[in-house]
Amino acid sequence: MCARKGGAGGGRRQRRRQRRELSSGQRRSERGAFRVRPQSPYRHRPSRSPLAGGRDGTRLPYVLSVLKFTYPTLFQGWQTLVGGLLLHVSWKLGWVEISLCSRSEILSWLPASVIFVGIIYAGSRALSRLVRSTQPIPVFLTIHNAAEVITCGFQKFVQKEQISHLKVCSVLFLLVAAVCLPLCDTQFDPNGYLWALIHLICVGAYKVFHKLWKPNSLSDLDQQYINYVFSVVLLASASHPAGDLFSALDFPFLYFYRFHSSCCASGLLGFFLMLHTVKLKSSTTLGQYAAWSFLAKVITASLSPFFFAMTANVLTISCVAPVLQWTRSYLHF
Repeated sequence: MCARKGGAGGGRRQRRRQRRELSSGQRRSERGAFRVRPQSPYRHRPSRSPLAGGRDGTRLPYVLSVLKFTYPTLFQGWQTLVGGLLLHVSWKLGWVEISLCSRSEILSWLPASVIFVGIIYAGSRALSRLVRSTQPIPVFLTIHNAAEVITCGFQKFVQKEQISHLKVCSVLFLLVAAVCLPLCDTQFDPNGYLWALIHLICVGAYKVFHKLWKPNSLSDLDQQYINYVFSVVLLASASHPAGDLFSALDFPFLYFYRFHSSCCASGLLGFFLMLHTVKLKSSTTLGQYAAWSFLAKVITASLSPFFFAMTANVLTISCVAPVLQWTRSYLHF
């Protein structure tokens, strides 16, 4: 009888001990739950781009890859708004010269402004998808440079111009590289390459329109000023139908100061790069300007592996290599 009571008492003590351990474990887990903080995207800072690209949208990798702010109507609208305001202030202060003479010439340039919006919008869409690629920046630049196929074909078959065999071979290298890239990408994203193709077509169409455009009274700064104003109006009006206006309210880092600072820095860098590009174009010949432009892209593609997490792929690198061949051959034109 005593043994039975002792056994029963020991069982009750063991159950009470288990309940105490269980309750203390729950309290510790609850206290630990309150200490959990949402992981910040700036803790590891995986990609700080040295890039501050121009019309092709390549100044956006940090905002697109780290913050994942994939609302191009809003972001590109902000970019063009900053560029337009700075250009307008520089004009009023006398730092740059803008002469918008005839309304008919402004209206004749509006088709190019529409294509310009397509360039920056499709470029943003492509970059936001290609950040998952093995080498996003070299891939995007290779596809962007393949737009020279359109301009070269237009000169050869429409304007009947004489083109050197070296340039034709270089353009064909670019075309083959751009076609083979999706086949060699181990993280192939069809939507990303589709937007990159649209970007390529828009860049080629912009260059062709610039060759066909007759009035010469509008300078490069005049054209860029019209592009900025038209882009702000069009992108602002398209932000609501595209769904970006209200979707951006759910963006998790909307109130992060680094998101605001990166957007401001991107707008400023884009404007100063545009201004430097226009001055370089006016002070050099067309061949020298094209050579420096492609050389800058090669340097950007070469430095991007040090700032972005990339997967080494021999096939992808072999497709990106024709960019170097194109730049080297273009220096001899």
